[in-house]
Amino acid sequence: MSAQQTILIVDDDLHILEVIEARLSSAGFQVVKASDAREGLKILKTGRVDLLISDMKMPGMSGMELLHKASVFRPDLPFLFLTAYGTIPDAVSAVRAGAIDYLTKPFDGHDLINKIQSILKEKGPSMPDQGGTPSLTQDFYKGKNPAMKELYDLIKRVAKSDVSVLLLGESGVGKERVANLIHQLSPRRNQPFIVVDCGSTPSGLLESELFGHAKGAFTHAIRDKKGLIEASDQGTLFLDEIGNVSPEMQIRLLRFLEDRKIRRVGDLRERTIDCHVISATNTNLIEDIREGRFREDLYYRLRVVSLTIPPLRDRKEDIPFLGRHFIKTFCKNQGIPEVELLPETSAWLKKYPWPGNVRELKNAIEAGIVLCKNGILKPKDLCLAGLPEFPDSGAAEENPFSLEESERQTIIRALKESRGVQKSAAELLGISRRAIHYKIKKFGITPHKT
Repeated sequence: MSAQQTILIVDDDLHILEVIEARLSSAGFQVVKASDAREGLKILKTGRVDLLISDMKMPGMSGMELLHKASVFRPDLPFLFLTAYGTIPDAVSAVRAGAIDYLTKPFDGHDLINKIQSILKEKGPSMPDQGGTPSLTQDFYKGKNPAMKELYDLIKRVAKSDVSVLLLGESGVGKERVANLIHQLSPRRNQPFIVVDCGSTPSGLLESELFGHAKGAFTHAIRDKKGLIEASDQGTLFLDEIGNVSPEMQIRLLRFLEDRKIRRVGDLRERTIDCHVISATNTNLIEDIREGRFREDLYYRLRVVSLTIPPLRDRKEDIPFLGRHFIKTFCKNQGIPEVELLPETSAWLKKYPWPGNVRELKNAIEAGIVLCKNGILKPKDLCLAGLPEFPDSGAAEENPFSLEESERQTIIRALKESRGVQKSAAELLGISRRAIHYKIKKFGITPHKT
């Protein structure tokens, strides 16, 4: 590591300053010290600093205030906070405000050096603004809804950090797209983005898929196999439907998150893995914890920062925009003239509850384009594609239908079409098996009688 890289340490504890200075100097860094935040600000304004390490709680100006003031003239400066265990919530708030990460006191000197080296090595260019966002973001965040704009702002902040992120939301809202966006906006953007579907992978295979195995570990292990966690080294690991993992796997995941080391099945060698862990669930993990289905310690390891993605029915003002976006994308990919979305079709789309969320909207739009005539997408084309028939847009305005009843009828139709097979009905709707099971119970539907 080049000695030209300068690190500013801000802490009112002189002993901490001396200990950290000794550690960093021995690792080849140039160190500048400040005993309070105001002195630290003066140093930032007059000298070159590549990274700032600050205590959270200090007399006068706190670490959080230092972060806000420094961000005005040094928005790209990496911030690493030191915090006592009792002030972890403050440190999490700091990450949301733009800090890179935090370490709890007492901290291991080697962990501090490794984290600093990782931050400086991966420090990339400034985060792009909304106008320069990769196109993959367009499916879920653009529009007028305030909650989605706030979500995107939080995504940009956590993308600069390596703290574990838990994504919450119903099936089909775009959790994998959000995870991918965090990866694309992060310093790890040029490294692997590995997706693990914990919901569809049988529990007996998940251990080998995640951790890999050594040759001869079991009957069909004819060669060494790298697991998905190992494949995500230096990149991002996305654990989808994390609520479905077995108790045994929860223990293994917890150990990995605690020491960032893995051991392949049947192997004695440990491997150190550096990856950003993002997980997602459409279930209530707090309820699962109460009922003993999910470990509380694992939950808090996964949920350093949690982001909730609202369902499509709660952001109806974005539906016309998303509809036009899906039309444009599909027509371009198919090499056909762009189809017109009539105003009454947009109004109709806004009335439907979309139990399958953005995924269901995308599928319905694409099916409607295939079935429409004369390049005009009408409500009846969406009905032909499998959506329910409702009155025309004018009548619908006067007699709006019940969203819950509409959703119930949609579930029933999917079950009829799949002859009562819940897995097939879930695939038709673009939702998970667990989600359709919940909705069947919620609406009191008897699958075999539909």
